[in-house]
Amino acid sequence: MKLIAESGSTKTEWVLVEGIYVIEHAFTEGLNPYFQIRREISRSIRLQLPEAFFKRKIDQIYFYGAGCSSDEKKEIIKSSLITQFRAPVEVESDLLAAVRALFGKKTGLGCILGTGSNSCFYDGEKIIKNVSPLGYILGDEGSGAVLGKMFLSDCMKHIAPQELADEMYEKYRITPSDIMEHVYRQPFPNRFLATFSFFLHDHLDHPYVSDLVKQNFRNFFLRNILQYDYQDYPVHFMGLVAFHYANILHEVAAEFGVKIGQIQKSPMSGLVNYHTQSIHLE
Repeated sequence: MKLIAESGSTKTEWVLVEGIYVIEHAFTEGLNPYFQIRREISRSIRLQLPEAFFKRKIDQIYFYGAGCSSDEKKEIIKSSLITQFRAPVEVESDLLAAVRALFGKKTGLGCILGTGSNSCFYDGEKIIKNVSPLGYILGDEGSGAVLGKMFLSDCMKHIAPQELADEMYEKYRITPSDIMEHVYRQPFPNRFLATFSFFLHDHLDHPYVSDLVKQNFRNFFLRNILQYDYQDYPVHFMGLVAFHYANILHEVAAEFGVKIGQIQKSPMSGLVNYHTQSIHLE
């Protein structure tokens, strides 16, 4: 019995796999060791994951998560999972989850465009080049968090069209003071910022919005993709932002001569295939 979990900053998807079959499937809030201590992660798992997950004997846990890039951060997740399940745990980054799901054991350029963003060159076994994403303050170009940040900044500086700003304030029942509180004083500001990417998606026919999204994606290509050998390999994308803004993503990619391959919302089905196929190969 295997437990596979994939966590972005917003949500965590969990599946229990027996042989090649998924027998349990659930979602909880996102788990990120950069923003949560071990106790908070353990509490979230215990309280939000259905009891059925704790009643099975698990032989191996594979956890992929945002913020799981260093050994120190991986250990926070690992110790939390061992405490809950008493099973061996392998913790890897959400970026490795994306490329394992997208490429399997093939070579290519893999990207995440979700709450945050990331990119890498994957040789079919491991990530051999990674332009640091730097997070939503210094980087994360192309992400939902940065898209939301750009939009809210424009609203509060009176750069965004007033009708859009007014509709946003009314829809979310929020004020500029509330926004400052959420961004600078509340936990998970990146989740909060990414929420507004959904509002923008509903207004893609507005020239201001389409231009804002295009500029966000251009920044992602300029500051990330162009640093790889992108002309010789397919570029695959994972994440809700990539999926929902696929038309604009293709348009911007064409500006840079980048050929896009797959665009998937979630890596979980690919991860299940990867780990079950690995069993058969072994």
